[in-house]
Amino acid sequence: MNTPHSTPHGRTPYRMDTAGGCPHAANARLLAEGAVTPVILPGEIEGMAVLGHDALRDFLTHPDVAKAPHHFTALAEGRIPEGWPLLTFATVPGMTTADGADHRRLRTLVSSAFTARRVEELRPRVEAVTAGLLDGLAEAARAGDGVADLRRHYALPLPLGVICELLGVDPVHQDRLHHLSSLVVATDTEPAQAVATNRELAELLGSIAAAKAAAPGGDLISALIAARDEGGDRLSQPELIGTLVLMIIAGHETTLNLVTNAVRALCAHRDQLALVVGGRADWADVVEETLRWDSPVSSFPFRYPTRDLTVDGTVIPRGTPVLAGYSAAGRDAKAHGPDADRFDITRTPAAKHLSLGHGAHYCLGAPLARMEAAIALEALFTRFPDLDLALPESELTRHAGFVGNSVRALPVRPVA
Repeated sequence: MNTPHSTPHGRTPYRMDTAGGCPHAANARLLAEGAVTPVILPGEIEGMAVLGHDALRDFLTHPDVAKAPHHFTALAEGRIPEGWPLLTFATVPGMTTADGADHRRLRTLVSSAFTARRVEELRPRVEAVTAGLLDGLAEAARAGDGVADLRRHYALPLPLGVICELLGVDPVHQDRLHHLSSLVVATDTEPAQAVATNRELAELLGSIAAAKAAAPGGDLISALIAARDEGGDRLSQPELIGTLVLMIIAGHETTLNLVTNAVRALCAHRDQLALVVGGRADWADVVEETLRWDSPVSSFPFRYPTRDLTVDGTVIPRGTPVLAGYSAAGRDAKAHGPDADRFDITRTPAAKHLSLGHGAHYCLGAPLARMEAAIALEALFTRFPDLDLALPESELTRHAGFVGNSVRALPVRPVA
C-alpha cells in the first residue's frame, strides 16, 4: 500500500507492510521505478530503501554510511518512542550498531568461533543433530495423519540447537529464546509488547551470562565474559548482552528461513530437485540460489548516511534510516538477467547475491548457515525423496513483518 502524498524525491513513498506478506510483487513494482525508494516505516517515520543490486552493493560499502544510532536523526530528535517495533535493530549495543574501531573490536571477539576451520569441525555434530530431527519429523507426521510442520520440527531446532550449544545456553531456554526472537524480528509488535519483549530477552540473557560467570565452561559466552573481564574495557555488560541478542537471533532466524524457503522452492520446482538428486548440481547450489531468489531476510534495518548522499540518482538525506532491500536485490533483472524471477540452481554465472550482507558487516555466521542448510536439505530429501507440501503455496501464512521473509509454518508430507 502506498501513501497518497509524494515527496521531494519525486516518488510516492511506499508504506512498509508491518503485517508481512510476500515481498516480491511489491519489490518488482518499486524496482521498475528505480533502485532507491522512499518508504514510510512504523510510526510514520520517513525512511528509504535501497533495492537495486548494484546500488545496494555500493551503499553497503560507502564510507559515508554508518550504523551507529547517534546518526539516526529521528532518534536523536526524540521522535522514536520506546515501544517502536524496530528500536532493537537501531539501538541494541553490539557489532550491528557499531562503526570503525568499535565494530572491529566487537567482531574480533566472536569471529574465532566462525572461521572455516571451526565451522568444519562442527559438521559431525550438525549431521548427528539433523539425523535425530529427521526421526522426530517422521514421528510428528505419524502422529498428525501423515502431515508435520517442517519449520517447527526440523528447520527451527537445527540452527537454534547448534547456536545455543556454541554459546553454552541450556536447551531448557531454547523455546523461550525463539519466541522472544520472533517478536523482535516482527514489525507489527504492539509498543507495550515490544518493551516487555526486549526487557525479558535482556533479563534472560543476563541471567544466563551471570550463571556462566559463576561457573565458566568451554563455550562462547564464557569466552566473551573472559574477554570482558580482561582489563575491564574490551566488552561492556550492555555490549555482552547485545552481542548475545544478535547471535541468538541471527544465529537461527536466518537459517530457519533459508531451509524453509529452499524446501518450498524445491517442492515447487521438482525439475530442479531432480537435478541435484541426480548429481547434476550440488546442494550448495540450492542454498545459493535460494539465498538469491527468496532471501531469508527481506528488508534489513538500518544504515544512515552521515551526509546527504546521492545513490543511483536519488538523494538520501543525512540521518535517514535506510533499509537494505535484500529480497529485491536478489531478483533485480539488471544484475541477474531477464529471468531473475526464475528459480534455477544451474544459473551461470553462479548466483551472485547480497543476502548475507556485503562489506565490513558481512554476516559472520555465513559459513555456518551455509553448512547447516546444505546438510539439512540433503539429509531431508535423501530420507524423504517424495516429500511435498501439504498445502498449496498460496495458503501458507507469511511471516509477520517486513524483515524476515518466509512462512510461519510449513506443513509437509514426509513420505519415505
